[in-house]
Amino acid sequence: DAAPGVKEILAVGKLCHEVRDRNYDLVVVDAEATGHIVAQIGAPKVIRDLVQVGMVRDQTDWMLDLLHDPAITAVAIVTTPEEMPVTEALDLFDRLEPETGVVPTAIVANRVLTPWFEPDEHEIAAAIAERRDVLVDAVGRGATVVLDAARVAEARRRIGEGHLDRLRATADLPIVTVPELFTRATGRRVVTLVADALAGQV
Repeated sequence: DAAPGVKEILAVGKLCHEVRDRNYDLVVVDAEATGHIVAQIGAPKVIRDLVQVGMVRDQTDWMLDLLHDPAITAVAIVTTPEEMPVTEALDLFDRLEPETGVVPTAIVANRVLTPWFEPDEHEIAAAIAERRDVLVDAVGRGATVVLDAARVAEARRRIGEGHLDRLRATADLPIVTVPELFTRATGRRVVTLVADALAGQV
């Protein structure tokens, strides 16, 4: 338990074993959170630096060959369009290759809000919001709730887009977006919706 990297190398070693033995066409890993993934991916390098000869050294050598080959291993950094997650994503982007030798290949932005209005509709929406009394008279008080919801959602979308712009400006990687699904459901339907959203980008 005291030796650095031992617990982590058990996890990453199992994955590398599956890749080396070609038990699957593709191995996809939902990895640890940002604070742990560097230690996990970097475990073979840490062990190799500690152990200079023998079976353990040989084991870490072939793991590092797999992890450092961009044709075999790809790391996608996943974030949401919010300040702290984007800051953590940028920190991981800066640390991953220098500390582990593994190159990040893409960023996945999850729960991205799509625009409520087309560019030429913003002025119309603003004018309607200013004359909400007329709209309430025409359709009822529920119109106020709809207007407020649209305003809040659009403001949240703009803030999120600003965080994604910070990602684009700093991390020279393609950014794949997954839209906010507005559902608490899980299972096949959600997987299908996410897959459909990704299909045109990957």
